[in-house]
Amino acid sequence: MTDLMKAVDLRRHYSVSRGFLKPTATVKAVDGVSFTLNAGQTLAIVGESGCGKSTLARMLALFEEPSDGELFIDGKPVTQADAATRKRLRQSVQMVFQNPYGSLNPRHTIGKALEEPLAINRPEMSAADRRAAAEAMMAKVGLRPDFYGRYPHMFSGGQRQRIAIARALMLNPRVVVADEPVSALDVSIQAQVLNLLMDLQDELDLAYVFISHDLGVVRHIASDVMVMYLGRPVEYGPVEQIFEDPRHPYTQALLGSRPRLRLAGHAVEDRPKLSGELPSPLNPPSGCAFHKRCPLVQPSCSETRPDPVLVGNRTVACPVVLRGEAA
Repeated sequence: MTDLMKAVDLRRHYSVSRGFLKPTATVKAVDGVSFTLNAGQTLAIVGESGCGKSTLARMLALFEEPSDGELFIDGKPVTQADAATRKRLRQSVQMVFQNPYGSLNPRHTIGKALEEPLAINRPEMSAADRRAAAEAMMAKVGLRPDFYGRYPHMFSGGQRQRIAIARALMLNPRVVVADEPVSALDVSIQAQVLNLLMDLQDELDLAYVFISHDLGVVRHIASDVMVMYLGRPVEYGPVEQIFEDPRHPYTQALLGSRPRLRLAGHAVEDRPKLSGELPSPLNPPSGCAFHKRCPLVQPSCSETRPDPVLVGNRTVACPVVLRGEAA
């Protein structure tokens, strides 16, 4: 069976000027990401700000070209595809952005916003058919038919995000990349939008790549989790394993930062705490990028950059942890 989406050692590097007469620096925003994704699955990408989550999202949605590596959609390599194939593949992957206030054109009615992808990519469709498709999608996401002629400023944040989701689904994509889709919404609205996404996934057999810093949201919606640090995946596996038995010290510290209730008579498991600041991507540490903040650091950690190693059905990029498990 062909994977719906497959990333193989994806990288996105940027050259950055350091000033007059100084050599340029290379920012490795994404540096060696691999995963597979199939229909009905949700892969969550988590990590601190600056870890490369949004850059990865833009590559997966075909907004940016990878510097190296390959992305496959339905078994077809994207970087080697001709223009016609790329256009077809781009329709298979759509994106929902973080800010529902900025992702909609304020001069377009909701009807026009939903019909625009069809007008561009399905020129053979009549105006009546485009309107019918837009109204059907509005019903799918819980928007009333009379909203068709209204403008974005007339809606709440939650309604605007429903509109953005509807627009992303107009071309019947197979993969939706959602970049922090609920972080700009009130907490009371977040659950409604998350439940809508899950219902649509069940109904349309969609695959999601879900970018988030909210671990509670990730646990609710994800089937698999990839934890990133300074552009590199440090742990990747099924959501229950990542949350119940994290192996990498960064994953443990990230999960340990969540607020937890201490129940009477029950001890709260101690997990490593993050110390220090996230290093600058312009000047990352040698070896393992996490070694300056890691509670398990060994002398060799500053010398060799670890590659992810398959352990059961997850990958972990920490030889110290792997040596401890083998002992």
